[in-house]
Formats: sequence, structure tokens, C-alpha cells
Amino acid sequence: MSGIESRKSQHVELAMSAGSESSRSALWEDVVLPPVAIPEMALSDIDVSTEFLGRRMPTPLLISGMTGGFDEALEINRNLAAAAEELGLAIGTGSQRAALANPALEATYSVVRDHAPGAYVIGNIGMSQLVAQGSEAPFDETQIERAVEMIGADALAVHLNAVEELIQTEGDRDMAGLHDAIATCVGWSPVPVVAKETGAGMTSETATRLAATGVAAIDVGGVGGTSFALIEAARANNAGDSRGTRLGATFGDWGVPTAAAVIEAGSAGLPVIATGGLRNGLHIAKAIALGATLAGIGGPIIRAARQGHAAVITEVEHLLEELKVAMMLTGARTIEALAQTRPVLIGRAAEWVNARDQRNSSPGA
Repeated sequence: MSGIESRKSQHVELAMSAGSESSRSALWEDVVLPPVAIPEMALSDIDVSTEFLGRRMPTPLLISGMTGGFDEALEINRNLAAAAEELGLAIGTGSQRAALANPALEATYSVVRDHAPGAYVIGNIGMSQLVAQGSEAPFDETQIERAVEMIGADALAVHLNAVEELIQTEGDRDMAGLHDAIATCVGWSPVPVVAKETGAGMTSETATRLAATGVAAIDVGGVGGTSFALIEAARANNAGDSRGTRLGATFGDWGVPTAAAVIEAGSAGLPVIATGGLRNGLHIAKAIALGATLAGIGGPIIRAARQGHAAVITEVEHLLEELKVAMMLTGARTIEALAQTRPVLIGRAAEWVNARDQRNSSPGA
């Protein structure tokens, strides 16, 4: 098994283990949806279809890109893809770097399109591969096109994982020129590009800069779910790397909680995908009310996929039922109506928004 393959396998194992989630909250508990005591509708009236980048989708649920590039990923992605096709979900893959380096691994990614021919599929490359890393040249247009072609992608995510790379023992440390490199990637890509954070969240300033590169949507990847900083700390500790172990402990909870990140990213005027610590359908409803178009869930669905296709179906059906109940209890028959709901922010979410508003309105800000 190559270094990249081994790392991908370790990521999945550690993501499923205790201690891989941020100790900070995504702040969904501080987002309150105003209840409607007399809904005046039947549960069967609820329509959870939505539109994303010009395509009408049966649900707003995205299986977040998590894996690929090693043997077990083939079965995991097969189970995820079959569920996506059956239930009308969007689905992302893990980073395709491994297959671009070793075509023998392509099947661990292309299995997604094979088993989800009608799904909205989002490919995945890393931001660090868009700029040179020492003697390693950045991806060129051919490689970008190959990543899309490999899985018949409808969109391509560029994952932003600065914290992970800086902690990772073998991580890429050079991030100079990334803004322009992302813009170049957007120009090369035959499909829309999604800027995807991976656990540190998003600020309005970053979202605005990303919008200037031409990306079509922003995945906030906020604090509150799987922490790749903690995963890399565990990997570093296992490898005897005291540097990575120390950095991971220091920056394991770095970033913006997901609920706040959704609000922040909305200022850029692009479709927003909420990921990071969404654990039930009520969280999905709250994310949409805050301004998200899609809601991505990774960890819980990956755990189900390791048990089989049926387990994924059961988990997703529960999530969608919870979303429908939340919509009925707020009087929203459609996702568009839910998006017009004005949630009440309390606690730390309110403190975050108020502090940011004061900062942005102060002289010299």
C-alpha cells in the first residue's frame, strides 16, 4: 500500500474512532426555529426537493465527500452511491489525488457513478495540489479534467484543509498563490467548482475572496464535527511525531462553528453547503433556515456504510423524516418556505453574530 493509500485508510479508521470529533459545538442548539402550533398541513404535503446550481434535486441532503483511494473504500463508496441513487441524494467523493497518481485506484472512486448514475456527484481535489510543493508540480488542466471524467462529476470540490496540512506529518506547507490557483482551476474545470472547507469553517471575508475566484458554491465545513486536526494529531502520535502531536492538540478545535459559518458564508452571495456536525434532520432544517442550500453529513453515514447498503438507507430515511417533521412544525411545506423562516439566535451563536457585526461596523474595520 502506497503512502497516500495508507493515509486514506488511516483517515477513515480514525474518523470512526472516539476522539476524532471537535470538542466544540457546531452551535445548532443556539439556533431556534419558531414553532407553529397549528401547522394546517399533512406530513405527506411536505416537499423536500430543492435546486442547486441549476438542477432540481429530490432532497437537500449531501453525502459529504469522505473517502476513496484504498481497498475498503470501494465497498464503502458502493454502499453510499446505491443509497444516493435510491433516495435522491447528492454525493461527494474523497480526494481523488490517490487515483490521479495511481490509475489502479480509480475504481474506488468511479464506483460512485457506476452505482449512482442519476445522482449529483461532486468530485474532490486538494488545494495544495494546485500550487507547487517543492519539486512536485501542481496539477495541470489535464489532471483537473481527468478528475471530473473519472467519476462523471457534476461539480468539482477543491478542499481547503490548511489546518490539516500544517499538522500532518507529511503535509504540504506551501500555500502561497492559492487564490490565483483556485481561479485558474475554475477556468480549467469543465464543471462548476465548489470551495470546500474541511472542518475549520468559513468567514465572510474568506467567502468573499473565494467568490472572486469564480467558484460556484461554498461548503463551509465548520467546527463541530470530524476534526482532521485531531485525526492528524493521532496519526502523528502513532508515528512518534511530537511536532504534529503538539500542533494537533493546540489546533484541534480551530475555526468557526458550522452554524456561524453558514451565516458568514451567505454574505458572498453564492449557494452554501452546510457541513460539520450535522447529526439529525433538525440540524438540516436549521442550516437551511440560516441560508444553506444543501446540508452535508459525513461521519454518521460513513459509519452506516461500513455496515452495508441497508444501514445507509435506514440512516438517511431517519434524517429525511426528521427534516420533514421539523418543516411541518415550522409551517414550511417546501424547502423554499423553510429558507424564509427567521430563526432566533441565542447563546454563543448570537454572541458570535453580534461580535462580528460590531467589528464590521466599527471604524477602520
